Amino acid sequence: MKLLIAVVQDKDSNRLSNSLIAEGFRATKLASTGGFLRSGNTTFLIGIEDNQIQHILDVIRANCKVRDQLVTPVSPVSGAADSYIPFPVEVQVGGAAVFVLPVERFEHF
Repeated sequence: MKLLIAVVQDKDSNRLSNSLIAEGFRATKLASTGGFLRSGNTTFLIGIEDNQIQHILDVIRANCKVRDQLVTPVSPVSGAADSYIPFPVEVQVGGAAVFVLPVERFEHF
């Protein structure tokens, strides 16, 4: 058995959640915040059997797309902040960060 932890952008969260339900997977959703862009994420905790790993990764891949977004960098904390002029920068957001961990024991009450 494995524990799959998937961190996805909030924009992909509902679509992924609906697809997981349609495919018969049960998941726990947790609200989380990204460190780089400080934007909302959703973390899914999913317990799965070893033979289901590729199938669930395909579901996540199909529902969590990478896209480009313009962001304005945060001004520096120290130094000459008054001369700092932020210009929007294009970065890639979305997709999913997925961790697959072994589970020694699982109980459901």
